[in-house]
Amino acid sequence: QVQLVESGGGLVQAGGSLRVSCAASGRTFSRYRMGWFRQVPGKEREFVAAISWSGGSTYYADSVKGRFTFSRDNAKNTVLLQMNSLKPEDTAVYYCAADLSARRLDSNWFDYWGQGTQVTVSS
Repeated sequence: QVQLVESGGGLVQAGGSLRVSCAASGRTFSRYRMGWFRQVPGKEREFVAAISWSGGSTYYADSVKGRFTFSRDNAKNTVLLQMNSLKPEDTAVYYCAADLSARRLDSNWFDYWGQGTQVTVSS
């Protein structure tokens, strides 16, 4: 069983920055591929970014590429999503996800999900 707890969401003006983090339980965190997704009410959950178990490889949705940076600290069982140049369309609940099955970096399949943290970007 893996528990994921997101934090760091909030309200920011367009053009601003925000960092969301996710703390994971589990002794084998360093083996997990991790991901971020987001969801707006009434819409499907959307892939944002993924990071390999080592942190050496990342993969981003086109909509956030060049603005968001995904990193991890395996010593602290934590992943971070630094979001810069935020736009109103980035407003959503952001979910952290963990993959324990060593799937491809660009796979949308994950095994565990957090409860989400709200990010709101005002225009």
